[in-house]
Amino acid sequence: MQYYSSQNPLVSEARNPELLDLSVVVPIYNEAESLPSLIEAIASAVKETQLSYEIICVDDGSIDGSTQILTEIALQRNDLKGVILRRNYGQTPAMAAGFEYATGKIIITLDGDLQNDPADIPLLLAKLDEGYDLVNGWRKNRQDAALTRLLPSKIANWLIGKVTGVKLHDYGCSLKAYRSELVADMNLYGELHRFLPALAYIEGARITEIPVRHHPRRFGKSKYGLGRTIRVIMDLLTIFFMKKFLTRPMHVFGLGGVISFALGIAMGLYLTVIKFVFQQNIGARPLLVLSVLLVLTGVQLFCFGLVTELLMRTYHESQRRPIYRVRNIVGKEFRV
Repeated sequence: MQYYSSQNPLVSEARNPELLDLSVVVPIYNEAESLPSLIEAIASAVKETQLSYEIICVDDGSIDGSTQILTEIALQRNDLKGVILRRNYGQTPAMAAGFEYATGKIIITLDGDLQNDPADIPLLLAKLDEGYDLVNGWRKNRQDAALTRLLPSKIANWLIGKVTGVKLHDYGCSLKAYRSELVADMNLYGELHRFLPALAYIEGARITEIPVRHHPRRFGKSKYGLGRTIRVIMDLLTIFFMKKFLTRPMHVFGLGGVISFALGIAMGLYLTVIKFVFQQNIGARPLLVLSVLLVLTGVQLFCFGLVTELLMRTYHESQRRPIYRVRNIVGKEFRV
């Protein structure tokens, strides 16, 4: 079985002959006790696939000795690359750093607390080989606290699925498999790591999920809590806007501006008729204030739409970022 198959693997190998088959990216933050066992478990699972691989552990400003342990292990192994960040930036920047330094055709991500089982990596690779661009892990029998972790997670997964249109059981599972070209198209910032399937969907990726094992935490304590709920909601609004209006922001702001301006003008005409035809005083009417407010709001929204339209053009053109993605090119003249 060719786990790293793609639409045109010869083209990919010709561009970068040094590509490995697989990169395993693991963000680390205060996981000193689990780190040695984690690396051994990953290496053991990946060696069964007989693929060339690398393990990239990104130390996100750990303060419990994880940095020293990671450095010592990395100097002893040929398959481990340690990326040490200057301070604690968060899981999304740590994951972005791992993606940046990954050289594999396929990228696997998982948490560093040993709750994700590295033995499930071959299952993800096999599913990816069926033609998918991203395989998401589903912690079907999740070993976490019901009230503080499971219930908020179920609500969040339902809400994210409704807003983004990507129906997955477990957005929060870090155990995922990506094709490297998909990751290259996604720019991560803020705390968007939990929305990677939604970002991939925006890029036109084929996504699926499979059940994976989940173990109780053996060392330390969880870094997640209910306090992240507000940030999830804010990021979800960002994803919704990116999905709907990334290349056409004028459609949302301009439309709102036109509607507001039209309503304000209509109210203004109504008040004008009352003033000059029926000779009634309109100075004390709240409708007059509302009319002026709607007109001003409409002008502001329309102008804001123009500004965001220019920003989006700058965003795409400065990075030479296309507004479309090509999955494959077919035809005799395109054969390698």
